[in-house]
Amino acid sequence: MAVPKRKMSRSNTRHRRARWKANTPRLVPVTLDGVRHLVPQHLVKAYERDLLLPEG
Repeated sequence: MAVPKRKMSRSNTRHRRARWKANTPRLVPVTLDGVRHLVPQHLVKAYERDLLLPEG
């Protein structure tokens, strides 16, 4: 694990954290039991295998 050689200032720490942004997941239409649902792309196979249940 990387260890910093010196203390990072509070200002630099906050600016570094502020740059990170989460992306919204891409939603893909999937038809389950004749009903169309929008699910995140990386979970499509789990919904098709009935490992996850769609909300609603």
